[in-house]
This record gives sequence, structure tokens and C-alpha cells, in this order.
Amino acid sequence: MALTKIFDISNRTLTAYRRALEVTSHNIANAANPYYSRQRVIFESDISDLNRGFVWGNGVKIRDVQRVRDFLIDMQIRAANPKLYDSSKQSTLIGQVETIFSEPSDLGLSNLISQFFTSFQELSVTPNSSALRTSVVNAATNLSAKVNSINSSLATTKTDIRNEFKSDVDQINSILQELQTVNAQQFDFNYKGAPINDLLDKRDALIEELSSLVNVTVTIDSNNNAVVSIGGAFAVDRLYAAKFEMVETNGKLSMQLEGSNAPIVLSGGELNALSDVYSNKIPEYQQKLDEIINQLVNSVNEIHSTGFTLTNPQQTGINFFEAYSNGSLTINPDIVRDPNNIAVSSDGTEGNGDLANSIAELNNAELLNGSTLIDSYSSLMSNIGNEKSLADNFSEANQLVIDQLQTQKLSVSGVSVDEEMTNVLKFQRTYEAAAKLITVADELLQTLINMV
Repeated sequence: MALTKIFDISNRTLTAYRRALEVTSHNIANAANPYYSRQRVIFESDISDLNRGFVWGNGVKIRDVQRVRDFLIDMQIRAANPKLYDSSKQSTLIGQVETIFSEPSDLGLSNLISQFFTSFQELSVTPNSSALRTSVVNAATNLSAKVNSINSSLATTKTDIRNEFKSDVDQINSILQELQTVNAQQFDFNYKGAPINDLLDKRDALIEELSSLVNVTVTIDSNNNAVVSIGGAFAVDRLYAAKFEMVETNGKLSMQLEGSNAPIVLSGGELNALSDVYSNKIPEYQQKLDEIINQLVNSVNEIHSTGFTLTNPQQTGINFFEAYSNGSLTINPDIVRDPNNIAVSSDGTEGNGDLANSIAELNNAELLNGSTLIDSYSSLMSNIGNEKSLADNFSEANQLVIDQLQTQKLSVSGVSVDEEMTNVLKFQRTYEAAAKLITVADELLQTLINMV
């Protein structure tokens, strides 16, 4: 009886520690995998037998292969991720808008507006000068080109944002479909008693990726399935994955469930940043720019239309700018063709440049809410810069939070190669000892057989 018990215990030990070595090898192989959770073998004594008044031990068995994870840290990362990716994306997008305006620089709109009014100031001194009139047309052309370029670039940026928003919604749908598959697989594997730890790692990685795109709420049910909602709307569980679509209403981007008219409440993630910049920030910048350019056009035209040209015969009632509409500033084509159509004479006499001086003085006139055009434009630039700085600060602060949480997560779930190698040596020695026991038991058995 005793000899067979040694064989039995040794065999169980070999099986348990071979499995332990496999788990340790798996840990080492995934040491550089940021989404892998360290696995720990939990040993326990097998139930002993009571035979003829004696307790006979049955050795060791593996009770569980535990996935080492701190679920509180996971929850904190899922809560912090949307804030980080929202502020980071906002910073990137507003930075792109800043680049469009090219401020401060010689090619910036502020400098070009000043050059435009300065050209009229110079013309007021010698109003009959062909060179100075051409200079006015050139300054206006540069101003027009910059305004049109800004508006065109803002429109292109909005198109890019819209395309990225749609791409992110498609990515969300793909992640949800994959999450539903993983939920179903882990439920099936768990029911069959198969290992599920790697599937749970994949599930958590997908949820973390999802939280970078949009604000999520995650609940783990009694069957270890992840039940996820997005902006208060059900998104996925083990049996079903919802599908979302992009919608644009009154110039505002949002996401909603397919077949539903209720937009999802976005409060974080890249999707929220894209929606906010597209729906609110760029339209706000555009509106303020339009106010400045419209005021410039109306003020210049109001004065210019009262003057007389140098043409023969003289003309009056001519606007300097033809129109500013749909983001396009257009100079009167008659003036572009013939600078003599610039009307700066207040009474039609040659050498009179009173209106050129009046137009030049618009540069310092308080035309918009008690501010000059340049001051209003500077306020717009300051607003964009402040929002960029605020997004940068939020991004930096949120990055620090995420870095700390990831460090904590790594300290709990990360693989220490040194620790795993120590386990390898320990398990190896135990395995070798169990093998030695089998050899010893075999020798004892051979001795007994030879004695018979």
C-alpha cells in the first residue's frame, strides 16, 4: 500500500509542477505584453485518505491558476482614459487651427489687414499715383487670398474631422462585435472548464481601447461577461452587440444607435473632442472671423462708395469689395482690372485723397463692440491660444494620472522575469524531487520482488 501511495503522490506532484512550469513559461513569454496579466498557480493539499486508522496524504494539486488583477485600478483607468484622449485630441485639433491662421507672422491676417490700411494711408498722400493704386490692389489681393485660405483650410479641417469621426464610430462597432465574441467564448470555455485568463486579458484590452474613443460604463456580471454601455446606451453583452452610426444635425456631429433618433451623450474620449471641435469651436472661430471681415468690407465700402474714380468719365457709387460670402472675400473686379477705379476723391477733383485717409483711419477705429478690427482679431487669436493651452494642461495632467495608474497596474499584473525565474528553479527542483521519489519507490519495489 505504502509503495503504491508513493507512486501516486509522485505522479500527482509531477503533473502539478509540470503545469506550474507551463504557467511560468507563459508568464515569461508575455513579459513585454502590456495587456497581459500575470498568472499565479495556487497549490493546495489533496484530500487525505483515512485507512485502518491511519491518515494517508495524497500529495498536492492545483486548485486554480489565478489571474492577478486589481479591478479597482481597471475601473480608474477606464474613467481616466476618456479624459486623456479627449484633451489630447482637442490639443491636436486646436493646434491645427492655430497653424491655419499663421500667427504671429508676416503672412498672418493681422499684418495683412494693417498692410491694407497702410496702403490707403500712402495713397492719400499721392492719390493719382498709379504705383500706389497698384499697391492698394496688391494689399487687398493678399488680404483676400489669406481670408479665403483660412476659410478653405477650416472647411478642409472640418471635413477631415468628420471623416475621422465616422472612422472612429466604425472602429467602435468593430470593438463591440469583438467584445461580444470574447464574452461568448469565455462563457463557453468557463462552462467546459477550459482556461479563460487570456480571453479575459483580451476583453479588458478591448474595453481599454474603447474607453479611449468614448465614455463607457462597464459592469462584470455573475458569468464574468462584460456588460458595456456608451453614453448611457446599452452597447454589448454576451448575446448582443449594438451598432452605432454617425449623424450630423444642424452642423453638429453626434453618434446614435442605428434606427434610433436619440443621440448618445458624449462626455469623453476622442469622439467627444472631434464632436466638440467640429460642432462648437471651429464654428465659433469662423463666426468671429466673419464678423471681423464683414465689418471691414462694410466699413471700407461705405466710405469708398461715396468717392470719385480717376476714370474718364468719373464714376461714384463703386464698392471696393464685391462681396464676402461663403468664406470668400472678393475684390471688385473693375478695380482689379483698372486701379483707377479706386475712388478716394471726396469731391471729384484731382489730387484729392480725403477718402483714402478716411479708409486708412479705419485701422484705428472702434468698429466692433468698442474694439478695433485688429484688437478683435487679436482677441480671436488669444481665445484660440488659451483653448490650446488649456487642452495642453488638461492633457498633461490626465497623462500623469494615467501614467501613475499604469505603473500601479504593472506593479500588480506585470510580469517580473526575476521572480518568474525563481519560480522556475523552485518548480524544477520539486519536479526533480518527485521524479527521484518514483525512482526510489521503483527500487524498493524491485527489492521486495527479488525477496519473494
